[in-house]
Amino acid sequence: MGTLTEQEWESLRLKAVEAAAHAYAPYSGYRVGVAAIADDGRFLTGCNVENASYGVGLCAECGLVSQLHLTGGGRLTHFVCVNGDGDVIMPCGRCRQLLFENGGATMELWTVSGVKPMSEVLPDAFGPDNLA
Repeated sequence: MGTLTEQEWESLRLKAVEAAAHAYAPYSGYRVGVAAIADDGRFLTGCNVENASYGVGLCAECGLVSQLHLTGGGRLTHFVCVNGDGDVIMPCGRCRQLLFENGGATMELWTVSGVKPMSEVLPDAFGPDNLA
């Protein structure tokens, strides 16, 4: 399963499951948790936070990326997203862009079809290099 062992990926998934337990999802009831590893070895987590105006809710990935920058920056190297039952799910399109921006093409994601590099999850991605 990528550069992490199966046991390491499972440990990362369990951190995402724990994060999902803290999600604020009173409207949809759909809890999401995420966990990642930064290039300096930090573990980062996030959960979704809904809002009564629906469209301005925060995906779990938003909290995780905010935590990345709040705790020193760097790049994401490994990532997993789960639902409230602990099943691995795919990040939405907006969040795939957010993950690409903060992890790059080589970041590994545990997806519903196995571990894949970000370049396969978001092929031909638009990013900071396109603005240079």
